[in-house]
Amino acid sequence: MRTPVCELVGCDLPVFAFSHCRDVVAAVTRAGGYGVLGASTVSPVQLEVELAWLDEHTDGRSYGVDVLIPTSYDPRAEVPPEQLEALVPAGHRAFLDGVLAEAGVPPLTEDARAQLRTDLAAGRGGMTPAGARKLLQVALTHPQVSMVVSALGAPPADVVEELRAKGVVVGALCGRARHAEKQVAAGVQVLVAQGTEAGGHTGDVATMVLVPEVVAVAGDRAHVLAAGGITHGSQLAASLAMGAQGVWCGTVWLGTRESELDDFERQVLFDTPTEGTVRRRARTGKPVRMVRSELSEVWERPGAPAHLPTPLQGVLYNEAHARVVKARRGDLWSFPAGQSVGALHAETSVADVVYRLQLECAEAFERVGAIAQS
Repeated sequence: MRTPVCELVGCDLPVFAFSHCRDVVAAVTRAGGYGVLGASTVSPVQLEVELAWLDEHTDGRSYGVDVLIPTSYDPRAEVPPEQLEALVPAGHRAFLDGVLAEAGVPPLTEDARAQLRTDLAAGRGGMTPAGARKLLQVALTHPQVSMVVSALGAPPADVVEELRAKGVVVGALCGRARHAEKQVAAGVQVLVAQGTEAGGHTGDVATMVLVPEVVAVAGDRAHVLAAGGITHGSQLAASLAMGAQGVWCGTVWLGTRESELDDFERQVLFDTPTEGTVRRRARTGKPVRMVRSELSEVWERPGAPAHLPTPLQGVLYNEAHARVVKARRGDLWSFPAGQSVGALHAETSVADVVYRLQLECAEAFERVGAIAQS
C-alpha cells in the first residue's frame, strides 16, 4: 500500500502518526508507517536527547519532526526561557490557583513547582519563530529526519529554503483550502488537510469537506494527507478515494500502551464519548480541540480573565494540568484529543493499531469493489 508520498519521505505505509511521545513515533516507524515527533513543547537540549533515542530505535528508518512557527504570538516571548515565566500576569495565576483551590486540588511542593516552571518555560520557548528555528537546527543534524512539518501554517521562506536545500521534505497543516494555496506557493510539499474533528490546533471545516478541496488546490504540486477523526481503516480507504495519499493520525495513539499518558489519564480518555471534546483557547491561547472538563470550561465563565497569547497561556495552563494529574482528578483533566476519542475503549498497542488500519482498509476496498462489480 505504498503511495507516492511514501516514496517521498521513505516509509512503506501511508499511515502518518503525530505524537509527542518518542515511543509511539518509533513503534509506528518500525511498523512501516511514518512517525512524526511533536517538538514544540521541548527545549533544544531535550529535543537532541529525543532524536538521538529515535535514531537508535527506528531500525534506520526515516521519521519526521513537527514544530510550531506561529504567525501570531506575544513578541515579548522572544526572551531567554528563564525569563518567560515572569511574563505570565499575577492576576491570571491567582485566577487559576483559586479555581484549583476551590476544587480541592492541592498545590505542588515549592521544589516541584520551581522545577516544573523551569521545564515549561524551556519547552514553551519553542512556540515562537525564534524558538522554532532553534529546534529546526537540532533536527537538521539528524539524517533520519526526512520531513519537517509546520503545525500553524506555511513556514517562513528562509525555513523552506534551508530545509529543501538539505533534502528535507517540507510539510504543513492546513484547515482551509485558501491556506493550502498559500502553503503550496511557499514551497510546501506535503499538505496535511486537518478537519475540525482533529485533536490539537484545528479550524472549523470538517475533514470530509476539507480533503477534496485541498486535493483540488494541490493538483500535481503537492501531496495531501487527510487528518481529523481517523481511527478506522475504512477512513484510510475513504481518504485515498478522495485523492489524499495517506492519513495523519494523532488521537488513536493516545490509547496505546506506548503513549505518554499514564493509566489514570488513559482511563479518562476511554471514558470520554465522541461528543466529549471542545475547541477552546485554554491550553495554548489558540483554538485547540481537547477533552471537555471543568478546567477547559472555567475560562468561559463570566468574569474569567482573557486568554493569554501564545506561548504564555501554555505556560500557565500546563502547570495547572500537572496539579490535576498528580491529584488524579478526572473531572478536571483535559488533554488535546479529537472526536475519534469515542472509538477508544481499552489499551492496545501501536503495532495492533497499524495492523488493524491495514486490515480494515483492505476490507473497505473489497466492499467497494463488490459494489462496483454488481
